[in-house]
Amino acid sequence: MQKARLAKQAERYDDMAACRKSVTEQGAELSNEERNLLSVAYKNIVGARRSSWRVVSSIEQKTEGAEKKQQMAREYREKIETELRDLCNDVLSLLKRSLIPSASQAETVERLPLA
Repeated sequence: MQKARLAKQAERYDDMAACRKSVTEQGAELSNEERNLLSVAYKNIVGARRSSWRVVSSIEQKTEGAEKKQQMAREYREKIETELRDLCNDVLSLLKRSLIPSASQAETVERLPLA
């Protein structure tokens, strides 16, 4: 957990996510702090990619008529979209294979929405 904290302080969220992901995949139930570190890591990684996507998408729209520039922007946007899709699939996979199965019954009940 110390490495994840250090990565957070250094704003190296990819490293932070990798560290937390490996711990999560071991199947042990995570503490609140461990879950928070995992969440913060993926939130920041996805947020940075979304910001990049918006910038590149805007550039792509502004380069209409300049085929080479527009194609380059489109290809780069598609690369970012692939990264976003992969990150989201990673999180969903962690939830499905590790986080939900290892959650305690009390923790699961505690998080259920009220009717």
